[in-house]
Amino acid sequence: MLQEIYVIDDKTELEEKLKKMFEQEREYRITKVAKEDLDIALKNIPSLIIVNENDNIEDNIQICKKIKYNEDNSITPIIIISSNKEHSHKLEMLELGVLYYIRLPIDETYLYHTITNILKLLYVNRRVSPLTGLPGNVQIQAEIKKRILNKEEFCLMYFDLDNFKAYNDVYGFLKGDEIIKFTSKVILKNVHSEELENSFVGHIGGDDFIAIVPGKDCENICQNIIAEFDFNVKRYYTKEDSEKGYIEIANRKGIIEEFPLTSISIGVVEVERGKFDNVLEIGEAGASVKHLAKTIQGSTYVIDRRKKQ
Repeated sequence: MLQEIYVIDDKTELEEKLKKMFEQEREYRITKVAKEDLDIALKNIPSLIIVNENDNIEDNIQICKKIKYNEDNSITPIIIISSNKEHSHKLEMLELGVLYYIRLPIDETYLYHTITNILKLLYVNRRVSPLTGLPGNVQIQAEIKKRILNKEEFCLMYFDLDNFKAYNDVYGFLKGDEIIKFTSKVILKNVHSEELENSFVGHIGGDDFIAIVPGKDCENICQNIIAEFDFNVKRYYTKEDSEKGYIEIANRKGIIEEFPLTSISIGVVEVERGKFDNVLEIGEAGASVKHLAKTIQGSTYVIDRRKKQ
């Protein structure tokens, strides 16, 4: 996943130094932002913000306050690069929520490991499903909101497994976790196989996943995911159940019921410029179209192409 690092600085020296430090690592992108453009930068919800003080203390105090009081960037870590050696000033910046206060001259090795360690810790603790290793709800919400604010066009794909509870009841939750991990790999492989820049896959929780694909054409991805899922999911069943095509479970009255093999339903929302005003509206459309997909037996996808009224 791309890590956006914004450098708040009126000069280019620090930006150039950081770009050289990370030139061999494609997952890091360094962008210099002038102080007056901070509001624009915050809309993109960066992974990390580095502020070069440039001796203008009052401006930088306001910058840190603006970042921390911004709803979408309240967890965005801040590093201050400064020549100010006053202990009281360092404490003031830390009290504002600055994570690291690094004095000039820069020790490049120290700065490099500070940046990478911060981002790794955030990734592990706040944005990743422990089962699949995919970004969780915090990052999912941020990704959708960022694209709305930037007026991007994209397909939002909601994934849900059918008859998954029945599978867990027969095979147990550990086997169920294996199907969850298998599902995440199938989605990741097919979303990223298109080599579309800025694609995103997240794990909402349980058997629910989400993917964001730039543009408005994702039918091929849906079809490939369904084909691969249906072909390989049989490996998670006994030979007998796989050949029958269903599993049997006794209900509360002791009556045996038949449940088809687990399938995947995909609800797709085409997000055009101005079609939705916020994440909630997209979520409601996604829930509706995914529900429609689940009413159709077997693996399927349904695309919401309705225009804004």
